[in-house]
Amino acid sequence: MPKLTIDGKEIEVADGLNLIQAADQAGIEIPHYCYHPGLSIVGNCRMCLVEVEKAPKLQIACNTRVAEGMVVHTRSARTRTAQKAVLEFLLINHPIDCPVCDQAGECKLQDYYMDYDQQPSRFSLGKKNKKGKAIDIGSDVMLDQERCILCARCTRFFDEITHTSELAIFGRGDHNVIDHWPGKPINNKYAVNVVDICPVGALTEKDFRFRMRVWYLHRTPSVCAGCERGCSIDIHHHRGRVYRYKPRHNPDVNGYWMCDEGRHSFVALQSESRLTTPLFQSGDRMAAEGWQPALERAAARIMEIGRTSGANAIGAVIGAQATNEEAYALKRLVKTTIGSDRIAGLCWSPPDASGDDNLLIRANKNPNLRGLEALGISPQNLDQLSASVAAGQLKMLIVLRADLVRALGEQEFLKRFGALDYMLVLDTDANETGQMANQLWPIAAFPEIDGSFTNFKGRVQRLQSAFAPPGQALSAVEVIARLGRQLDGNERVGSAEAVFAEMAAEEPAFKGLSFGGLGPHGRDLVA
Repeated sequence: MPKLTIDGKEIEVADGLNLIQAADQAGIEIPHYCYHPGLSIVGNCRMCLVEVEKAPKLQIACNTRVAEGMVVHTRSARTRTAQKAVLEFLLINHPIDCPVCDQAGECKLQDYYMDYDQQPSRFSLGKKNKKGKAIDIGSDVMLDQERCILCARCTRFFDEITHTSELAIFGRGDHNVIDHWPGKPINNKYAVNVVDICPVGALTEKDFRFRMRVWYLHRTPSVCAGCERGCSIDIHHHRGRVYRYKPRHNPDVNGYWMCDEGRHSFVALQSESRLTTPLFQSGDRMAAEGWQPALERAAARIMEIGRTSGANAIGAVIGAQATNEEAYALKRLVKTTIGSDRIAGLCWSPPDASGDDNLLIRANKNPNLRGLEALGISPQNLDQLSASVAAGQLKMLIVLRADLVRALGEQEFLKRFGALDYMLVLDTDANETGQMANQLWPIAAFPEIDGSFTNFKGRVQRLQSAFAPPGQALSAVEVIARLGRQLDGNERVGSAEAVFAEMAAEEPAFKGLSFGGLGPHGRDLVA
């Protein structure tokens, strides 16, 4: 591991790193535009020029590898002069769009101007080149050519990551522009990644444009629930509302990227169908009630059925949308408190869902099937449950995050489960299964809970609560704990961290794992 000195600070780093990476480990920023760790190095922006002792001229830090004894200056007079010159060239034809640009607040052109330049323009507004503005270039991306600094991150992304090459650089000199090929707009399920990596406001997301200034947004690390890949993400939110998902770097799961399907999946979590209060069947309609009477009602029915028909007359269906903690908590309630072994999982994806690809997208749109399997909750047991209903042995069903009616179809659901005496549904939205329920309880959606998912490769990753759920909705773990206390009077833990600790102690696949120990990138299940 070579030792080098950057701005007077001696550091030791892994061999093969470039100077931008080495400086970052030392807490020193080297400004850059074209360099991105997930893309090839082209060295065309020249913003990362630094002074390396014994080198005859300034070197680009992105393509200069560390070497033993190297001495680097990122703030010397020569370096500062080069930084000012680069910024002046980049700003010559740049429009004064900052007040109306969605990149304001996270624009590296703004940031670097304030940090490294702050000199007035020597080029009058009237002489600036006029280029295209607000161009719809396909998918969910808008292009402002005037703002582009030709870093070529977007073209490299389509060339190197998706291998579709929709964008290219056209023209010559200061009339160069980024654009799609004539008659071939972007049609790509990963297109919005180019918005993420654009360092200025040239590429913006249609769905996010003019909706929220980024400095109002809070950022919470979490996991995408769009498919079984489980991409690491940051939730950008304000006052209890999600405005966008952004990919969070995880070398073991999704690298630097995420698909547009997962990126926009939060929209379904904020629909008008969100449940905000417990409901129960009252005649031909659903009526609202508080949590305590709702718990008493469900507990009374569970005890009645258990007394008259036996514990195995009560079962549960747990959807592969549930977290590890939710699934374990309900499994423990059914097996230990109620005394039944009738538990099944549900894994269902819409028939029009996209299939597997060679990058990130998975055909299975359930984020936690592997987690349910690790807990011994199998979707194959669903047939056994329906057979028990047909035989008159199963009278009551507790359904967690599983829209059985949508998955099976109404006629098939009625054929298989229509003979149930009672159904308690825990879900976020009023869905088709909720319409068949005797009780419908509101639970928190993924951005509103702590917990974990296990992706298809066995990687266990943390979700973190970004904000509280609406109305009277509670986390499913808390609801299950309250129902358990109502049934036997014993206190139960109602936090995801405490449930995870119990799960890790009881379930072999989770042995040795801890909630806090999952870290930002997660941990693998025990083999």
